[in-house]
Amino acid sequence: MKQGHRASETGRQGRRSSFLNTATGFTLIEILVAISILGIAVTVVLQLFSANLKAISVSGDYTTAATKAQVKMRELLDEEKPVEQSLGEVTDDGYRIDTSIAETLQERTENLQVKTLEIAVTVHWVKGIKERSLTIRTLKTVKKEI
Repeated sequence: MKQGHRASETGRQGRRSSFLNTATGFTLIEILVAISILGIAVTVVLQLFSANLKAISVSGDYTTAATKAQVKMRELLDEEKPVEQSLGEVTDDGYRIDTSIAETLQERTENLQVKTLEIAVTVHWVKGIKERSLTIRTLKTVKKEI
């Protein structure tokens, strides 16, 4: 009888150990590793999103500056007789526009009835603590005054 009793005990223990071995689920370590990886991934995505927002803001500033520079350049090019000069002005929204008109390529035009002027427009603005600027240049040929 004792042997039968032992057989039934080992049968129960065998069932218990096979139940523990076949139970599915995640261990605490696996869950912690998964949460850590998820946290790192979310952090990277948020940093990329933040960098993109900053790039969009800077891009908008450069677009505004380029538009202001083109408008000013068009004004200078529309002048029939531009005068050599350097000027500066500040817009209502904080952009500083510096313009310069100077004769250039004099050695190439000395025997001609025209002269070449270099027109430069530089737009400056402050974003945060950084000062940024954008410069556009062009040449214009005008008649020499004799």
